[in-house]
Amino acid sequence: MLFKATKTLAMVMSLIATASAFGYILATLRVPMLMTGVLLSISHNKFIVLLMVNLLLLILGCIMDMAPLILITTPILLPALAGYPGWAGFGITPVHFGVILMLNLGIGLLTPPVGSALYVGCAIGEIRIEKIMKGMVPFFLTMLIVLMLITYLPDISAFIPRLFGFRA
Repeated sequence: MLFKATKTLAMVMSLIATASAFGYILATLRVPMLMTGVLLSISHNKFIVLLMVNLLLLILGCIMDMAPLILITTPILLPALAGYPGWAGFGITPVHFGVILMLNLGIGLLTPPVGSALYVGCAIGEIRIEKIMKGMVPFFLTMLIVLMLITYLPDISAFIPRLFGFRA
């Protein structure tokens, strides 16, 4: 059991180390600033940019697992949305961005083709994915509505931190 746990830990740590190195390289190559330029070339409207980020994260969440996406997209998108020295950003706080990111990627965990949580649930319930997807449609619509509410009403994601006295 110790060998299996060590093997799993080594895989996870390798993934984190690789993603951290990738984040460092992205920062060194100024990819967040380039990403900001790309976003601004499409639109200066905060709402359009947030919609594009949501679409990007939903698509990525459908084809990749959550952990690597967190480590890869955060150093690119957070500075582009929140700002960096010389760029005021779109006024997205790190907490708000984190909630948007987690909700998008959480939806991706339930969406084929990768949808690992969906496959686990189907295996436990001994049901075919095709059958469960029909019943999931109302839940997907609800999750998308909540995603839009959280994206465009940042006070929703800041409510609990503000209760504890945090200002972000």
